[in-house]
Amino acid sequence: MGQPPAQPPPKGRELFRGQRKESEGSVDFPTVEFEYGDTDSRGAELAELYSYTEEPELSTNRRCFEEEFCPQGMGSVFSTPWHRAAPWPTHRSVASAARGRQWPQLDTAQQKAHILRLLEGLEVVSRERRLRAARAILYLAQGVFGDCESEGDVLHWSRHNSFLLYQLGTFSAFLELLSMEIDNSQACSSALRKPAISLADSTELRVLLSVMYLLVENIRVELETDPPEWKSCRETFRTELSFPVRSDEPFALLLFTMVTKFCSGHAPHFPMKKVLLLLWKVLLFTLGGFEALQTMKVRRREELGLPPLPEDSIQVMRSMRAASPPTCSIELAEQQQKRGHRSRRPLMKQDSLDIYNERDPFKNDEAGVDEEEGDEVDGGIEGELDLMERDALLPTIPAQRPPIERVLFPKGLPWAPKVRQKDIEHFLEASRNKFIGFTLGQDTETLIGLPRPIHESVKTLKQHKYISISDVQIKNEEELEKCPMSLGEEEVQETPCEVLYRAILYNLPQYMIALLKILLAAAPTSKAKTDSINILADVLPEEMPITVLQSMKLGIDVNRHKEIIVKSISALLLLLLKHFKLNHIYQFEYVSQHLVFANCIPLILKFFNQNIMSYITAKNSISVLDYPHCTVHDLPELTAESLEAGDNNQFCWRNLFSCINLLRILNKLTKWKHSRTMMLVVFKSAPILKRALKVKQAMMQLYVLKLLKIQTKYLGRQWRKSNMKTMSAIYQKVRHRMNDDWAYGNDIDARPWDFQAEECTLRASIEAFNSRRYDKPQDSEFAPVDNCLQSVLGQRLELPEDFHYSYELWLEREVFSQPIRWEELLRYQ
Repeated sequence: MGQPPAQPPPKGRELFRGQRKESEGSVDFPTVEFEYGDTDSRGAELAELYSYTEEPELSTNRRCFEEEFCPQGMGSVFSTPWHRAAPWPTHRSVASAARGRQWPQLDTAQQKAHILRLLEGLEVVSRERRLRAARAILYLAQGVFGDCESEGDVLHWSRHNSFLLYQLGTFSAFLELLSMEIDNSQACSSALRKPAISLADSTELRVLLSVMYLLVENIRVELETDPPEWKSCRETFRTELSFPVRSDEPFALLLFTMVTKFCSGHAPHFPMKKVLLLLWKVLLFTLGGFEALQTMKVRRREELGLPPLPEDSIQVMRSMRAASPPTCSIELAEQQQKRGHRSRRPLMKQDSLDIYNERDPFKNDEAGVDEEEGDEVDGGIEGELDLMERDALLPTIPAQRPPIERVLFPKGLPWAPKVRQKDIEHFLEASRNKFIGFTLGQDTETLIGLPRPIHESVKTLKQHKYISISDVQIKNEEELEKCPMSLGEEEVQETPCEVLYRAILYNLPQYMIALLKILLAAAPTSKAKTDSINILADVLPEEMPITVLQSMKLGIDVNRHKEIIVKSISALLLLLLKHFKLNHIYQFEYVSQHLVFANCIPLILKFFNQNIMSYITAKNSISVLDYPHCTVHDLPELTAESLEAGDNNQFCWRNLFSCINLLRILNKLTKWKHSRTMMLVVFKSAPILKRALKVKQAMMQLYVLKLLKIQTKYLGRQWRKSNMKTMSAIYQKVRHRMNDDWAYGNDIDARPWDFQAEECTLRASIEAFNSRRYDKPQDSEFAPVDNCLQSVLGQRLELPEDFHYSYELWLEREVFSQPIRWEELLRYQ
């Protein structure tokens, strides 16, 4: 988390005005201290489940639990008819009745007995009594905050109760109730008839999804202090979610179905934020996070006999430093005025080696002179100093330093260079054409007739050759297509990723379109349209606000709601892409192609076409209303000061997390795809991405620079000439490809033709893969054929029932009335 600012943050409009001024007109951006990970802290992730409009329901859940809580063994409220049940007591009377025997004071057996009584309440016929029992269970999963004194106690008991609830079958019971609510046509039809849908239309669904989310999130997180039974419980839960026993469909498929049903307009009351959060955490739990992915990748390369990875990409990115952002034209004018007043020192002549060491583009920012003055001299992208002028000015700055510091050699690059097999083939083809006059196809071993420097170049290229898992999978797929009989059936490992892909395969286009529709509706740059989907059904109260403070609170809640939706969709899409790519490259390409067809690339660019600094530093949160803070502290009176207090952080974690995820998705969609790279050029993404470099966070800058690098060759010489600071940052931070002249545009792949053919060829390969592995018809063309006449005639055929009544008519029409053409029989003898 970032350090709090030295001065108290401004209030109201001054805050956003200050952010806008800082992001648009100032060079001095602070470095964002952000550590990228699978999720935010556990408390923050649990807090984002609830909207501020739902806050009064916390006390309702507590009341339902405490009314039924009978530690002395008395009868349950659910065992008596609803109309005869005692009215809800006040908080004071409940507290006095349960004094001395609170939930934390019970032993495990008593707690389990009470949970079983609550689970029995879920099986009654009355819908309202089921809801009361579900609310009581939700209160347990929320950490029995009425018996806690601190936020840490609430989180502890929430986790403890989640394990108890799962061990007693709560998740399975709630899964059945969720399926009933999804198929509840009466609720759907009543929601469709309403002119405005509010929080009350999704009460049952929100309670069910909240309990399931708390179980998944609490059990998913592993701690060193967990007892052994909790660890085995976690593995059992992961297996239950990944490989369902009762049905052939994993739990994630049910949630995907809810998303498509909501986007189709048949169920507008579904609480989409909770569905998407639960879907993301289920995928994170069953498939694994980013560190688990890295471990799986290392193990998979060992199994395939490939050399180990040159580095751990996560650790490399964490050790990188952010670069100074490019300067705007307004700032350039100010800098030039400052430079005009600055007195110039007399020029000194120095050795060329010293000039090289001072001006090396690959040197890190630490070695050098005063950073502020260096940024002023190396000012903007549009109007940097002339190269000769910098050569003259720079040697005068370090004159006062010891000479030994001037002869330091440049530090190494953060990434090891990589070379593809195709790159070596292209290099040898060009060399043979130049020196010999003919080529040898894909032969990379024969170097006869080539000069000695070419031999050394090929040796260097082969030293840095990198074979990816995807290359091996594509090669195996080509062999299986060519020789299906000799190679036989492919052994497919039954992993959670494979089970998920098989389950969502046939409806995957609809799932991707639905997710992007919701992402578009939640994007801050999207304008409200009458035909767009309503994603605010689970945040709008029944009675709209009547005061200014209530309106401010609802406005913050709506913005926060949209940010959480963007966070969950970006995270789950990235997880799907990364896991499918590791499982099989064509599974990844299938998802990627449907995302591209659904306009994912322009959607992400539209998202970034805003003031990114304002989005990163947005304070759409009311810390006093966040769970679990609001459960153990007395809520202050709602004032403008309490609404604008925020969390005093330098940035908003979820918004920066979402931006990095969307940039990573865009990189995955466009990498090595020239047709999609041209889409970046056509949609004029370069200025949009360049503005995103204002955020001084190394990981975000890296993925922006990657996207700029792949389209540099298409942007023209003038763009490269006026954006030399960005070009230098690309050289410093992005992995080098040995013979990739991305900065000059001389590559043969840069010729803009046959881009549609590339997508069509890829689509044919994907369809062949899906057909071979997942469509297995019985009458395959490779099935053995019986050529014996007697055995064929002796086979017993299953005829329809009505054939016995009309077979004489069939014989007359198809056999006796048809003349025999003997001449045709003689012709084919």
